[in-house]
Amino acid sequence: MTDTSAQRALLLELFHSALAAVDPLAVLAPHLPAPPKGRTIVIGAGKAAARMAQAVERHWQGEIGGLVVTRYGHGAPTRHIEVIEAGHPVPDQASTTAARRMLALVRGLGEDDLVLCLMSGGGSALLSLPAPGMTLDDKRDLTRRLLACGAPIGEINCVRRHLSAIKGGRLALACHPARVVTLVVSDVPGDDPAVVASGPTIPDGSSAADALAVLGKYGIAVSPAVRAVLEDAALAAPAIGDARLRGNRAVVIATAQQALDAAAGAARAAGYTPLILSGCMEGEAREVAIVHAGIARQVAAYGQPVPAPCVILSGGETTVTVRGGGRGGRNAEFLLALAIALKGMAGVHAIACDSDGIDGTENNAGALLDPHSLARAALAGVDAGARLIDNDGYSFFAALGDLVVTGPTRTNVNDFRAILVEARAG
Repeated sequence: MTDTSAQRALLLELFHSALAAVDPLAVLAPHLPAPPKGRTIVIGAGKAAARMAQAVERHWQGEIGGLVVTRYGHGAPTRHIEVIEAGHPVPDQASTTAARRMLALVRGLGEDDLVLCLMSGGGSALLSLPAPGMTLDDKRDLTRRLLACGAPIGEINCVRRHLSAIKGGRLALACHPARVVTLVVSDVPGDDPAVVASGPTIPDGSSAADALAVLGKYGIAVSPAVRAVLEDAALAAPAIGDARLRGNRAVVIATAQQALDAAAGAARAAGYTPLILSGCMEGEAREVAIVHAGIARQVAAYGQPVPAPCVILSGGETTVTVRGGGRGGRNAEFLLALAIALKGMAGVHAIACDSDGIDGTENNAGALLDPHSLARAALAGVDAGARLIDNDGYSFFAALGDLVVTGPTRTNVNDFRAILVEARAG
């Protein structure tokens, strides 16, 4: 088998270039507002929250304090802004405690005060306060079922917003009359700040009827407690244009597109033509893989839409409808389906990783693929097709020693995919 070390090194370089471009320490400072006449309180939630808090402390002029919540293991040292950790992707009691503390922290502020809100992906679970009439167990059960059914993040967060006492702009209402500036590291296709972390400080215009439609679409039974919340007009989220939220603003400071642009620059410097497909791809991971395989074949056979050597780049958030009992992760599933679709095609190497360093609930960011992956798996007695049926991409790549393990990156612009297509000899 030919040596693939150079291609693997380049793929990892592209991934790390992408991460560096969306590191809050590198991108947050230019977006900080001017200090107010009164107090400045920092709040936030998400996998990038601790790193964002560090960036604020590094660059803020004046006194500051506050509280942010991030996933277990994703914390970072701060001096003035408290960092606490909670459960993700399923909320736990620490998620509820964080939400209650945050609401208490911002109540009683005046119109000369500023609330600086730091939001990133993962905040929906990390900042979880069930609406009146619901329990945390109700939300945990519903979250698990939404995650398993393959619903895209926009639909999942629609349901979360309307079953929450803090999301969908409700946290901003608690801050009133203080001004709220929300800085967002986006992990959602389209980069709508109202969707990231289910928009605790930003109303989105959806309704409780929309949330019920999502649950009906996936055949998820609605308990009496959930239905009561969704049918109670008194519990509705604030509407877009609510006078109490006037003067607030939200700024997206890091996106998948920024990450892809950085990777494209690194690819170009290495002599490869970059082809960015999209930073907002959605769909079943295994189906998205088939589309990518088709593009790679077109490049290799016809030099379209760009000639080889090239790097096909994409981002967004794929989903996995869980039917098996294996150890998954949507990026591992994408790569396993890509391997099967390519059938060991010569000259094609790939990486797929989650930019937060955690592929689903596993300890890896993603994995690497080379033209020999299927053959090496067969020699090891690993059946690629069976592993895909069982949603067991993690175990497939673990058996090959091809997992990518970064640990928490403390940023989050969702999936990163890169496929190298080498020029054919002759």
